[in-house]
Amino acid sequence: MSKLTNIIPVSDLRQKTAKLLKQLNKNKDPFIITQRGRAAAVIIGVDAYAESEQEKELLRLLVKGDKEIEMGDGYDLNTVLADADALFVAET
Repeated sequence: MSKLTNIIPVSDLRQKTAKLLKQLNKNKDPFIITQRGRAAAVIIGVDAYAESEQEKELLRLLVKGDKEIEMGDGYDLNTVLADADALFVAET
């Protein structure tokens, strides 16, 4: 995560919503919204959110795969690579 330098009070969010949304679309830096001097919320752009969700799903799949391997339910590497190659060839 980048430095959390985009800290704004909720009153600024109310007054400058369009400008802040434009800035969110321009870069991936989140805004920390404060209320009464304390962090209350984080706002991120749609692209940054989608990227974050994809990364979380990948991590979930990796954890699931590790658990399957521990239980002896996983697939050997050669089988996985052969299946991946077959999928790649089918798409081209």
